Amino acid sequence: MDKLMNLMSDIKYGWIDKNGNKHYDVGDDFSTNYSLQSPEEILVNKVGVCWDQVELERYYLENNNVYVQSYFIVYYDEDKCPTHTFLTYEKDGYFYWFEHAWVLFSGIHRYNNLQELLLDVKNKFIKYELNNNYDYDNLIIYNYNKPKSHINVQEFYKHCESGKIIYLDVK
Repeated sequence: MDKLMNLMSDIKYGWIDKNGNKHYDVGDDFSTNYSLQSPEEILVNKVGVCWDQVELERYYLENNNVYVQSYFIVYYDEDKCPTHTFLTYEKDGYFYWFEHAWVLFSGIHRYNNLQELLLDVKNKFIKYELNNNYDYDNLIIYNYNKPKSHINVQEFYKHCESGKIIYLDVK
């Protein structure tokens, strides 16, 4: 896993638009100009939002025979709909959250079980992305499969929303 974290160290948070231009802030044009990169493109471009970075992580780990799960946490509001994607894997009876894009929590985090992991990510998302101001019913976590490269924001949402909704016991 350290090799992957090392590989990811050159990747900056940002995105590539449909014309191949790099952006380091997610502004108003993100929702109309974003295109999900392939893992190879991320390595060349050295930039990606969490959606892109998870796909590079997935590619690397699956090619090293590590079974991974990816998750999409989204808060549905009428304005921004903040999201985060992240990747998990299990090893030696523990569950791990592999994080690079969310700089505040960059690293490999170990948990006793998947629910503990998901609750921790959810609570961090609520605290740091929503500033503890949220409606419980508007926050959803989806377990999603590998998406196609070059899909736009709406297609990415639709893909993730077709995954399994994760219900956590604790509000």
